[in-house]
Amino acid sequence: MSKKYQHLFFDLDHTLWDFDTNAKETLIELFDRYELAQHGLFEVQDFISLYTENNHALWRAYHLGEISKEALRDTRFKKTFRELGLPEALIPLQFEEDYVKESPHKTNLFAGAHEVLQALQPHYQMHIITNGFQESSELKLTKSNLKPYFKEIFVSEVIGKYKPDIALFQHALAVAGCEAKDAIMIGDSLEADILGAKNAGIDQIYFNPHLQAHSVDCNYEIAHLSELLGILA
Repeated sequence: MSKKYQHLFFDLDHTLWDFDTNAKETLIELFDRYELAQHGLFEVQDFISLYTENNHALWRAYHLGEISKEALRDTRFKKTFRELGLPEALIPLQFEEDYVKESPHKTNLFAGAHEVLQALQPHYQMHIITNGFQESSELKLTKSNLKPYFKEIFVSEVIGKYKPDIALFQHALAVAGCEAKDAIMIGDSLEADILGAKNAGIDQIYFNPHLQAHSVDCNYEIAHLSELLGILA
């Protein structure tokens, strides 16, 4: 395999761990458990769609340091329920806690994740850089059997810096013991992963499984993880 790069830095959520599929499974289970259909105000798919929209917006704000972890978790479900017309007295306050506890145990990964990581592992030192939270990231990696592939796990909550902050990438390079020219970042977020890595002098591979249009210049773009082997082999 090519030795242009020696270190591969992967994002976790939406890149390896299929965040939306795992979230959907958990939300359906909780929707049924809390018998939300009985209120006759919204269907499960309406709930999931609006929650996903709100959650992504709040995560973007979190990435940029505009809101705290506590604000994100306190807001996303309450905001969604209110916007769907659920009376305040009927909002299940335990919903967020149950979601946070159960979702990281889900194990859906993007197609080819294990096969690709197994093929790359003998030839590269591989690491995770995630803006996720420490406890949930640890569970996701462990339950999905991803942890053995990675030498270092960089969690923004622990480090106190968040992608796209150049300081997080510099910290990761320093701990991994490599120079920017010897590393490449693989991630789904144009802002956090691609532009963040670019600003740190690190090459980038944009994972774009939904083929979303964009105008950001990056070194490589893929729609399937298996395409990594064509770039890195």
